[in-house]
Amino acid sequence: MKVIAIANQKGGIGKTTTTAALAAGLKQRGFKVLAVDVDPQGNLSTSSNANNVELPTVYELLKGEVTAEETIQKLDVYDIIPANVMLAGAEQELSQLGKEQRLKEMLQPIMGLYDYIVIDTPPALGVLTINAFTVADEIIIPTTAGIFAATGIKQLHDTILKVRRYCNDKVKIAGILLTRFDPRTNNNQDMKEVTEQLGEYINAKLFNTYIRASIVIEEAQTRKVDVFSYKENSAVAQDYSAFVDEYLKGDRS
Repeated sequence: MKVIAIANQKGGIGKTTTTAALAAGLKQRGFKVLAVDVDPQGNLSTSSNANNVELPTVYELLKGEVTAEETIQKLDVYDIIPANVMLAGAEQELSQLGKEQRLKEMLQPIMGLYDYIVIDTPPALGVLTINAFTVADEIIIPTTAGIFAATGIKQLHDTILKVRRYCNDKVKIAGILLTRFDPRTNNNQDMKEVTEQLGEYINAKLFNTYIRASIVIEEAQTRKVDVFSYKENSAVAQDYSAFVDEYLKGDRS
């Protein structure tokens, strides 16, 4: 059983898309998968067609008002614990004592039901992201090939080191995934080299697979289906499928 957090404090780099594709890809390969949305924007929940309005969400879970079992919604694509904008208040509402451990404590009873739990985190390094890192075995960092995105990875790494020191000494970075990548441009190729060097600096590999930019992602999210079900032969679906295979190969080695 493995818990994977998908994280980058920079927005717009394909974090939610990667969470959904990884969870859906793992489910397609026969694994029992739970996606957990801890982003107050609730984009993973909405694009997965989960009900994050009338049913309990991760917000109530973190406050201890419901159990994990009561928040799980069983969808065709994967099981999910959804989120909505109410989660934005969690930073202030969670009590100080042990607040970084709250998600781990609440997920503990259902961990044995799944092979993989994949967590989508907010574009910030606050208490919600720390909660995800505290329960995670591994962190995958999606990023675009840009200088500001690369700079953000250094800040993210600093946070991971603090989590290792105080909350979860076992968490590691599974790798960095380039998203919205165009291999035909010199700038993207240059930035790929920069990202690779940064990965070496923080002791994290750059996945061989990269994800090309595609309108198919937005179309699938609008229709509230996963990218594989929507257009499995599209370039981006093939990219994400290759990424899932590469991740699993590394997971088994």
